Amino acid sequence: MQHLPLTVKRSIELMGLVVAALIIIEGQQIIMPLVMAFFMSIVLLPVYRFLKKHKMPELVAIFLSLMVMIIVTGLIIFFITSQVTPLINDYPHIRENITRHINALSAWFGERTNISTTEQTKFLDDQSNTLLNYAGNILSGAAGSLGTAFIFFGLLPVYTFLMLYYKGILIRFVYMWFPKESHLRVREVIQQTETIVKSYILGLLIQITYITVLLGGSLMLFGIKHALLIGIIFGVLNLIPYIGALFGNIIGVLLTLSSTQDMGPVITVLVTIAVVQFLDNNILMPGIVGSKVRINALVCLAGVFIGGALAGIPGMFLSLPIIAVFKVIFDHTEQFKQWGVLFGDEKETKKSTFKFLNWKKNAAKNNSKEKKEKQE
Repeated sequence: MQHLPLTVKRSIELMGLVVAALIIIEGQQIIMPLVMAFFMSIVLLPVYRFLKKHKMPELVAIFLSLMVMIIVTGLIIFFITSQVTPLINDYPHIRENITRHINALSAWFGERTNISTTEQTKFLDDQSNTLLNYAGNILSGAAGSLGTAFIFFGLLPVYTFLMLYYKGILIRFVYMWFPKESHLRVREVIQQTETIVKSYILGLLIQITYITVLLGGSLMLFGIKHALLIGIIFGVLNLIPYIGALFGNIIGVLLTLSSTQDMGPVITVLVTIAVVQFLDNNILMPGIVGSKVRINALVCLAGVFIGGALAGIPGMFLSLPIIAVFKVIFDHTEQFKQWGVLFGDEKETKKSTFKFLNWKKNAAKNNSKEKKEKQE
């Protein structure tokens, strides 16, 4: 591979990316639970090691670690459900508010465009029929999606259990791909990957918690209805970089509009979300995972879209930890070091430029030495 022409190398890499994308698209129902189980097993490692340290049998330690994961997940689902139930019970009042907002918007639109209410109603009816047909198509595939979700969450604890149980075999499998002189570097990559994944995923759980408390609590103080639900939705969607915050704002506004006829609470929600997001982006989140995961915004955004295109919503949520793991691997390999630089957020300086040029010179010298040795 090292002695192939540059165009051949890049062609092979491109073909590899295309094949990998096709495999992910076609096999995402198998691959995504495995990837999620990989990350969850790393997160559960401290619990497992703690139990093993206290003379707990291996199978019992793994089982109790999984129970911790299941209990935490169950509490989160219960909490979200408890906040959604009042919203469903309040549906008649919500429908009435939405109707009033639509009528007010229709009157405002008619004054500025000279389009009568009758014409607007006809247009909305036509669009509603189109939307209902589209919704019918979505609902027809909902059973399949629901089945996929059950398979996903059903396989997740099984895969996590097996990865924790066979972690020794998996690590040995990784080591056997490399010569003995490279084992020290492989160990560094494994340790850094474990540290980054743990800090990132635990950081995200902490982020959801403090955003729910800060945003939901602040909105409750301002008397906003469904305050905690807005906080939960924004906290969860905020896990998707950049795009999630936008959808969180939109859903927050819609929930507020559905519970009031005034625009004051809507402005309060938007301002509160902006303040909480500023604190999250500039103070809280950088202190939790910012020093561990250093990926630039361009790669984050592209990764979210690519992950969504390849594997749907799970791909969007898992895109950043996957990119972080790849960055660690790229940073420790000479062949793909440039990809590690591309993924990082360190801006170019004279010092970094000279360092990069020296690295290129050293790499060129090593290649020439290898060629001379082979010729001799």
